[in-house]
Amino acid sequence: MSYTLLIIEDNEQNYYMMRFLLEKNGFTVIGARTGREGIERALRHKPQAILLDIQLPEMDGYAVAAELKKWDEIREVPIIAVTSYAMVGDRERILSAGATGYIEKPIDPETFVGEIRKYLANEE
Repeated sequence: MSYTLLIIEDNEQNYYMMRFLLEKNGFTVIGARTGREGIERALRHKPQAILLDIQLPEMDGYAVAAELKKWDEIREVPIIAVTSYAMVGDRERILSAGATGYIEKPIDPETFVGEIRKYLANEE
């Protein structure tokens, strides 16, 4: 099965690295640079998973995750926070906002795609 993933990430280098790794492994990738753009693209494309940065312009990842969970048509889509926020409580805060999982930046190119696949296992 071919998966479409949405990456909501404003940092060009981080976006490029994730996109490269995912496309190299057969995923289709849609990108968004802001939270609002990410919500719009999630509703339009209905991806199988959303990779969400927390530090975004206009609307942070916490607000984006909470907003995404309000829409019936995408409520069940896994949201994986990919963030450098690694202080005590950060993981719990994003999970309580609606994220399904959490991957710490900088991402490990050796394990990144495998981590994403774990969240997609329930989609098959």
